[in-house]
Amino acid sequence: MDYEKIIKKTLVFLLAGGKGQRLYPLTEERVKPAVPFGGKYRIIDFTLSNCVNSGLRKILVVTQYKSASLSRHLALGWGFLSDRFGEYITDIPPQQRLGERWYVGTADAVYQNLFFVKREESEYILILSGDHVYKMDYREMLEFHIEHKAEITIGAVLVEKERAKSFGIMQVDNNGKVVDFREKQKDPFTLPDLPDYSLASMGIYIFNRETLNKLLAYDAKIQSSSHDFGKDIIPFAISNGNEVLSYRFVDKNNKQKYWQDVGTIDSFYNANMDLLSPMPELNLYDKSWPFFTHARQLPPAKFTFEEVNGEKVFGYAKDSLIADGVIVEGGTILHSVIFPKVRIGAKSSISDSVIFNNTNIGENTRIKRAIIDKKVFVPENVEIGFNREVDEKYFYVSNSGIIVIPRGYRFPESFPRISI
Repeated sequence: MDYEKIIKKTLVFLLAGGKGQRLYPLTEERVKPAVPFGGKYRIIDFTLSNCVNSGLRKILVVTQYKSASLSRHLALGWGFLSDRFGEYITDIPPQQRLGERWYVGTADAVYQNLFFVKREESEYILILSGDHVYKMDYREMLEFHIEHKAEITIGAVLVEKERAKSFGIMQVDNNGKVVDFREKQKDPFTLPDLPDYSLASMGIYIFNRETLNKLLAYDAKIQSSSHDFGKDIIPFAISNGNEVLSYRFVDKNNKQKYWQDVGTIDSFYNANMDLLSPMPELNLYDKSWPFFTHARQLPPAKFTFEEVNGEKVFGYAKDSLIADGVIVEGGTILHSVIFPKVRIGAKSSISDSVIFNNTNIGENTRIKRAIIDKKVFVPENVEIGFNREVDEKYFYVSNSGIIVIPRGYRFPESFPRISI
């Protein structure tokens, strides 16, 4: 199949306007796709990198809530595409082309911007979500869509039945045709041969242009609709007789590839920890499929020793990702992800944690199983992650016990100190 012709006929809508309430407090001041991930990236970088590596370089990023951080990141990190070759990544806040309103659903966000589909004369519209972490060549899904003469194709992964309650779940026949689709059901469909698993939507859709135009125009007239792809468009398309197919995200051996929804604190934390394994499922070091981001001009990470009460204390890290600009002044880092420009004081220890940019960890401080957002000053002689009662009094603590310290947090004088 001629991928070059397919790419020229494809326009990408990347939906990045969700509030991300399940990822609070990391989304208190930013939209979910803009949340930092993996030591130097933002979550949206993975979907954008997939597009660029797949040759898809006409990308509309649909933004809405708290989009300033995301828009700045796109401008600083993704301005390398060349408009002279018809390449672009453009963020699109609500344009109010169809009335003075914000986007009222994922489908409405695309409907309000169908102008771009017409302008580009696109035959295929690839709709993506900006809040998942994975590596995918979208050309293979486009090829599947065209060869099977589908009107709509939905990317699909297997998830455990208990987790399936948070996803759009498909029921398919033996040919992969979607015969039913329901969002976030208490009792989701399961597979006949795998009763403990469901087939979940990846939030990836391919539409033929005419099919998309007709479905969105019809949906826009229904006042009771939530104007959402999963809740409204896909179920109606199935009942309307459109050819809706599922595309399983598997390798040549039919093994499911890595795909992670990082929409909760626990899933976000676990996905970061996954990167620290000797052979992580998501390989950040694959030269054939690089992940791009805003490249900061920072010096290398530095590990120094300090002399404390006549004792030399050396900086040390093990099983960790350490970004540029980090200074470890005699502290210890174990199994953690450390973002740029973090400073860690002497005799402090960080374990099983994720520390965002521009955070300062004072001396003789112990931290474990925590996520610390940007620009936090952690004072000396404190413990985080060792006393659940104290942690819950001062911070957000997830169901599995992950402590989250919000951006710019200032520790009160009443916070307990370690006795030296």
